[in-house]
Amino acid sequence: MKIAFIGTHGVGKTTLCYDLAACLKKRDLTVELVREVARECPLPINRETTLSAQQWILHTQIAWELVAAAKADVVVCDRAALDNYCYLKRSGGAGERAEAIESLVKSWTGTYDFLFKVPIVGDPRFDGVRDTDLIFQRDIDELIAATLAEWGVPYRVLDCASRDAWCTTVLEAVLPVLRPQELLFPENGSTA
Repeated sequence: MKIAFIGTHGVGKTTLCYDLAACLKKRDLTVELVREVARECPLPINRETTLSAQQWILHTQIAWELVAAAKADVVVCDRAALDNYCYLKRSGGAGERAEAIESLVKSWTGTYDFLFKVPIVGDPRFDGVRDTDLIFQRDIDELIAATLAEWGVPYRVLDCASRDAWCTTVLEAVLPVLRPQELLFPENGSTA
C-alpha cells in the first residue's frame, strides 16, 4: 500500500508522515518513508525553481517510491508526484514538454492507494529550505486543489480544525483496507 500526504509546503506533512509510520510499525507492518525529495535537490527550488530542478525532483520522487515499495508493506510519502508537478506548473517552466510531463504524473498518481490533502493551518516557518512567502504557499495549495479536481483524482482532505487527530483519521481510513482482520479481531486478541 502507498499513502501520500499532499499539499503546499509548511503545513505539517513531514510530522504526519513520521507519526503515521510509527503507528503502522507498532502494528507489525514494514514501513518505508519517502522523505521530501526537494530538500535533496542540488538545483534551485521554491520560487527560484527551474524546469531542470523540478524534473529532477519529480523523477527522483518516483524512483524513491519504487525502491521503497520493494522493501515494505506500506510506503508513506511526504508529497506525491502531483505536488511536484504543481510546483513545476507554477514556475511556468514545462514549456513544450508539458504534455509529456502531465501524462507521466497523471499516470503515476494512480499508483497511490490513498492521497490525504493536508490543509494550511498557519504560516510557514523558515527552516533553512522552506519558502515563507504566503502568496507562494497559497498559490501552490490552490494549484494542487485545482489539479486534483481537473484530473478527477480521489483524495481526502484532513480537517484543519482537528490537527491533533490527523494521524488517527488516516489510520481509520487505511487500516480496514490494509488489515481487514483487525476489524474482526481487535488488538487485545478477543472477539467480543
